[in-house]
Amino acid sequence: MSSSNPLPWLSLVAVIWLQAVIGTNTNFAAYSSQLKQYLSLSQLQLNSLAFASDAGKLFGWVSGLAAAHIPLWLVLVIGSTLGFVSYGLQFLSITTTSETSSFLRSYPVMFLLNTVAGNSICWVNTVCYIVVTRNFPLDQQVAVGITTSYQGLTMKIYAVVVDELFASWSSAADRSYLLLDALFPLLVSALSLVLMASDFSSSSPPSAGKGSGGGGEVVLQRCRRNGFLMLFIITTVTGVYAVMSSVSARLWSLFRYSGMVFTFGLLLAPLAVPATVYLKGKFVAWFLSSGGYEVDLEEVKMNGGGESGCVVSSSSAKVEGKGVEDEGVEVGPLLLVKEEVGVKEMVQRTEFWLYVFVYFLGPTIGIVYLNNLGQIAESRRCYQTASLVSLSSSFTFFGRLLPSLLDYFFSRSKYLPPRPALLLLLTAPITAALFLLLNSSHAALYTSTAVIGICTGAITSIAVSITSELFGSRNFAVNHNVVVANIPVGSFCFGYLAAQVYESETLAGESKCMGMSCYRRTFLVWGQLSCFGVVLAFLLYNRTRVFYGKRLKALNSFLNH
Repeated sequence: MSSSNPLPWLSLVAVIWLQAVIGTNTNFAAYSSQLKQYLSLSQLQLNSLAFASDAGKLFGWVSGLAAAHIPLWLVLVIGSTLGFVSYGLQFLSITTTSETSSFLRSYPVMFLLNTVAGNSICWVNTVCYIVVTRNFPLDQQVAVGITTSYQGLTMKIYAVVVDELFASWSSAADRSYLLLDALFPLLVSALSLVLMASDFSSSSPPSAGKGSGGGGEVVLQRCRRNGFLMLFIITTVTGVYAVMSSVSARLWSLFRYSGMVFTFGLLLAPLAVPATVYLKGKFVAWFLSSGGYEVDLEEVKMNGGGESGCVVSSSSAKVEGKGVEDEGVEVGPLLLVKEEVGVKEMVQRTEFWLYVFVYFLGPTIGIVYLNNLGQIAESRRCYQTASLVSLSSSFTFFGRLLPSLLDYFFSRSKYLPPRPALLLLLTAPITAALFLLLNSSHAALYTSTAVIGICTGAITSIAVSITSELFGSRNFAVNHNVVVANIPVGSFCFGYLAAQVYESETLAGESKCMGMSCYRRTFLVWGQLSCFGVVLAFLLYNRTRVFYGKRLKALNSFLNH
């Protein structure tokens, strides 16, 4: 997999598209109020359905085990099929009146379908993480951050399609989210099977310190900066458009379906990276051949043919007593990871429990807030729910991208805080935003939503790297699914609290609660718990700072060799 090989970049584009459509659980806030009314649900029942979507992550470890024993392409097919069936049946249940649809509308069945739908996301995410980490092991945070940032745009993408294609459905427009949730991931997965064909040539993910992409070749590259720089520009432009079009949609309605044209055009833009890498390699080969030089095309590819100034040396370097080579390298554990452990050993580590509870009391609370954003906005008489949810999606997008920008520009700087320190710095604003929600103004609502979206997205992005750095990459697929299992637990606990307070503040005979009292006590409790999360984040940073100091020194030694 050389710098001029476009296949890893093509796989990265496929992962970007998968991430852009797979965050289907974020769409729940857009149609939750209508679902509550249509199915005659109480607030507690509606909250349980939101929890069910997250509860699927409790079984996310199954996809990790499957990825170690069956081909990756089959893991992707299983994930997309589960989503298609679960969301498809939900859509049929509320759009038809047959006896079968009546059975599907029963609460236990809806709960089960939401659980399966949530679990389907884990299968697709597992494939995405494995493909990215095997193709870009030295640029893992950058690649993961760019790709997962697009999951923050899922709500925006679906909202644009619903607004422009299904607006004529009137009251049924919100139900169309379920139809799109079923179709989009399935169609994009089918396309990804073609784009990531080289990654699917091996049946299981690589072991720690190794990668196999582009037909199974094991390579680490120092220079991918040009490709990532292009992706950063494209991704940033996409995010700016998403925010601006959410704030002032009318300014971007230049013609019919203009929103879809702009949105899908920006989603196609990352294809420019593999195209540029491929054409540049061809041009270098042609230029040298036309000058009368004898050229071995494979040698050109391996020696900078794809990216200017990127020459891959075959020399080796010693890092912390481990042999490291530029090609076919096996990177020593002191360079990339603290230790290689499985789930059994991981749960015995103090760092694991600190890490999980920081996640639980920080971004998980943020996720629950975003899941309930529709109800929260309605209770505060902010009726631009779709715009607010779309805006939160856009800020989550930038939050997921932020760690990658820092890693890209300052990864070798001693001034860049280690990832546990970033975890601390990002958890504190979530706490402040929760307390700011006690203010009744719409400005406080929008500001808090933006802060929670950015910080939650950023932590979600860096969590992937923290898991692999602290506990190794050999068992990453299972380990990380165990870590994120805290999300459904938090979704139930924090969501149940919010629903209980909401129900208790609802006037007798009314189906909805209106006013600040609906969530005031909830925000107070969430804010206090988040304060404790900040303390735990500091303890985690203190326990790992020595390792991250050594890691930075070893990485600089390797890259400067």
